[in-house]
Amino acid sequence: MIVKVLASGSDGNCVYVGTETVGILIDIGLPKSKVEKILLAADIIPTRIDAVWLTHEHGDHCKGLPFADKYKIPVYASEGTLKQLDRLETGHAVGVEGWRGFDGFSRDFITVAPFRVSHDALEPYGYTVRGFDWKVSVLMDTGVVTDEMLRKMADSDVYVFECNHDVQILQDGPYDAFLKSRILSDNGHLSNDAAAAALSKLVKGRGEHIYLTHMSSTNNLPALAEATVKRALLQRKFIAGKHYTIEVV
Repeated sequence: MIVKVLASGSDGNCVYVGTETVGILIDIGLPKSKVEKILLAADIIPTRIDAVWLTHEHGDHCKGLPFADKYKIPVYASEGTLKQLDRLETGHAVGVEGWRGFDGFSRDFITVAPFRVSHDALEPYGYTVRGFDWKVSVLMDTGVVTDEMLRKMADSDVYVFECNHDVQILQDGPYDAFLKSRILSDNGHLSNDAAAAALSKLVKGRGEHIYLTHMSSTNNLPALAEATVKRALLQRKFIAGKHYTIEVV
């Protein structure tokens, strides 16, 4: 299992998950040339990418689609996302309830399956990626974490988790009232406290690795986000470096 968070934040998001024989990108929110550069910098050959999976249609998650076109990489997403991107005919629509005929993507012992999230996009998804003896959960933009989302992500070895803002910093910050309300809504972004609460339910203390991602440079601090999650996990007697590892990206 190889997991690399290649880009994270409002300027662009991109996560690589793969093995020695197969590799996928979840989101591709950087310009084509930058996608190529970050892949090569991470020792990933662009022609070895087997599929791109999109969480939703916002630019910081999909602006690099010309990269997929250049290398003829198939693009998977919800029907709603593909519709918003005018890619219904060229993309591959997947549904959590099998309404498009299947419930995931499998190749060389890697299986990708979507789950619904809560964000102000047409039909946004999170994803789980499974190998023979491992599981990765990728949760990008969501305003809340539901019991169903927790069930889908349970027993993962790696969690790529949105940790967007600190509520107090956001409320005291420069954003206007409308934008603050949007971010704080159930269809907005995940706060440090909400991410910590969810991770405290998911982590079992068996060596999981946590990536805290999609962090606002205006409304958050990396050390604060990390401390919030660590504090929540410590309440369950889990200690960073002993029971799990954590990384802010």
